[in-house]
Amino acid sequence: MTIDSLYDKMDKNNYYIGRISQVYRDNSIAQVENLSLLSHRKIYRESLIPNTINYLVVVDSVRGIFLGEVFQTKVASSDKLHDSINYGKIETVFPEINIDIIGVMTHHDKKFRLPEFMTVGVSEKVYLANRVVLQKYLESIETTNSPEEKMQSFATYLDMNEEEVTLKPSTLFDHHLFVVGATNSGKSTSALSILDKVIIANKKTLIIDPTGEYKDSFPEQKVKKLNLGIDTTISPGKLSMQQWSMLFETNSNTQSAVLAEAIHSLRYQQKRGQSSCLVKAGQNIAQLQQQLATVSKTDTDFDISLLPEQIAAESISESRRGDIYEYDSFRANTNSYLVQKVTYQLGNTNFLNFFNHNLQLMNLLDEINSFIHTPDVCLYINASTLGASEGIGGMITDLICNYVLSQSNIIPFIFFIDEVHRYTKSQYSEEEFHKGLTLVAREGRKKGIFLFLTSQNPQDVSPVLLGQIGTMLIHRLTHNDEIRAIKNHLDEYAVKQVKKLNQGESILTSINLMQNIFLHITKCNRKQDNDTPML
Repeated sequence: MTIDSLYDKMDKNNYYIGRISQVYRDNSIAQVENLSLLSHRKIYRESLIPNTINYLVVVDSVRGIFLGEVFQTKVASSDKLHDSINYGKIETVFPEINIDIIGVMTHHDKKFRLPEFMTVGVSEKVYLANRVVLQKYLESIETTNSPEEKMQSFATYLDMNEEEVTLKPSTLFDHHLFVVGATNSGKSTSALSILDKVIIANKKTLIIDPTGEYKDSFPEQKVKKLNLGIDTTISPGKLSMQQWSMLFETNSNTQSAVLAEAIHSLRYQQKRGQSSCLVKAGQNIAQLQQQLATVSKTDTDFDISLLPEQIAAESISESRRGDIYEYDSFRANTNSYLVQKVTYQLGNTNFLNFFNHNLQLMNLLDEINSFIHTPDVCLYINASTLGASEGIGGMITDLICNYVLSQSNIIPFIFFIDEVHRYTKSQYSEEEFHKGLTLVAREGRKKGIFLFLTSQNPQDVSPVLLGQIGTMLIHRLTHNDEIRAIKNHLDEYAVKQVKKLNQGESILTSINLMQNIFLHITKCNRKQDNDTPML
């Protein structure tokens, strides 16, 4: 492609502004012929305002056509300059523009591509980009070569006359998508708008909703809805000990150990057909340990309603002779906090209903298994019916993550998790909270699992998880610590703009894009229950 083909049926000299005068590794400088060429003008119904920054130019080079973005405009300050402007002699003023080269199109290319190590040359001509160049840029913004169709637009470009943003699903999700922004920045609106376009494009999607915000957002028949503890259950035996610890948010190794012992005891009781807790005080230690050892890997079920009572029954120690368990008041006092936490969780009726064997209700893992092996369906899981505890939502997330990773022949799908910061760290510990989600981030792409995450504060997200994110949609952030957490994904200019974004505005950065792009999100028509009450 040649420069003349981009300015077909128009005089490209009307767009000419100067020549390259300096070339550096990271940018180039063009000498403008005179100040008049930076004045506002209209050409073929196009409005051009080159006396500012952030507009596109093209450089006609012997190596091809370079696409650049102007990031600085300057004129030398002097008395002569002021006199020239005051007396209307602007043809004697010679501004300079700094250009960031973002793409190149050789004579054999049909669109722009990343310039790699190619640079412009001194004395080569610079032209203002016209609508044809702009359209070619929009066609080239995605660096992926996937043949898939683009989704419907979910946003418009802030700095390009509100051109619609249409991207391929792989551009957003191939390396996982993370939407971040402060409260009332438009984060939830963005997430729902993207989900809307994903579902319209018939992409399989698994949605975990911890708050019920999206319960009325997906009326489509192809989106199956599960309400945990109401129409969907699971057997207690399906959870690992790590997940039980997450669920009850144990805050020490001691609490985790006591919880494990209590569950093991209840499994023994279930195996014996007993409907009561196991009283250990007064029993022979050797005999009881021998009996408990009969619990096999297949003996996983137990009566969860007995768990507080059983934790209290674990408050024992060896007698002085070392042959009998006796009640230990000190341990009872230590275990009382764990009993309170478990009792509080079990006080949620739906929570108890979630862990049962009612064959008339749907089984969570069976539904997950059906989803990952059935084409053209989506699955919505409403976890808010279990309660607002972070431990509950986190346990469900971890359970699903570990389950899908263990399966084979998965039909690729998008895995949406709202407010993911709630599930990556425990409020009681600085350690990473959920391993399953991190494993999906690391290994899920190989199996066709692509994460779509949202968060108010990227600082609260595990650095390991954040390091696996290749695409970010960043709304307004106000705190320096929050910005610092995501600054590696942005260039210096974009970092400075994060605090200046209005509601609904965002920066999209991705390894699958030619450069960062500034967007205004288009609100979709789906219902969303996220209104903040007025004082």
